Amino acid sequence: MKSGEQSLRWLVEKWLAPVATPVHVTRARRTPASQTRSVRVETIRKDGPVAIFFFQHDDGAWCVFPPAIARLTIRANPYSP
Repeated sequence: MKSGEQSLRWLVEKWLAPVATPVHVTRARRTPASQTRSVRVETIRKDGPVAIFFFQHDDGAWCVFPPAIARLTIRANPYSP
């Protein structure tokens, strides 16, 4: 695994490990335009239900924050005689 890359399983265990009840993926989707993948993971704690969204970034790593939106850029090359 590359440096900085985190599997979805590792993140779910990190965020929801002290839970005694099972963890379920309640939604998995891929946006058509950007092909961004996201999943919603849910479990029940003694305080009530808990749900967390995880997003897959371009490098394959999963995070709890969405990837940055690609923005249009304009580049200019310096004039060279």
